[in-house]
Amino acid sequence: MENTPSTVLATKSMNKIPDYTPEELKAISDCLQERYGENVPLEQADIELRLSENDSQVTECPAVYWEKSDCHFIVAKTDEVQYFSQFFYGNREQFGTGKPFYNDLLDCVLTTLRVQADHELQKNKAKD
Repeated sequence: MENTPSTVLATKSMNKIPDYTPEELKAISDCLQERYGENVPLEQADIELRLSENDSQVTECPAVYWEKSDCHFIVAKTDEVQYFSQFFYGNREQFGTGKPFYNDLLDCVLTTLRVQADHELQKNKAKD
């Protein structure tokens, strides 16, 4: 069978995105330990994402979730080595990093933490 764009897409959508490996989970945990100076509990979940603006259907993706103070974080695996991240304070306050996907897990986590820290600084300045 020849690989046309539609058959490649169909094949890819049928393949389940692999779960996080123990090494990936440890890398996230170590990153958070370094950032916060304490162990931050991680929860694994499955979430549904539209992997492109043109997708009419959602794809189930493995994700890692954690909370710190009143902020919630999600890093989802959207392919074998592709990641999406978001942090939020509630349904009406959801933020990304400005980059839709990352090909490096640590870059994804570190950038998310930096953007969230910058957001907190701006939020605190606005209160003063």
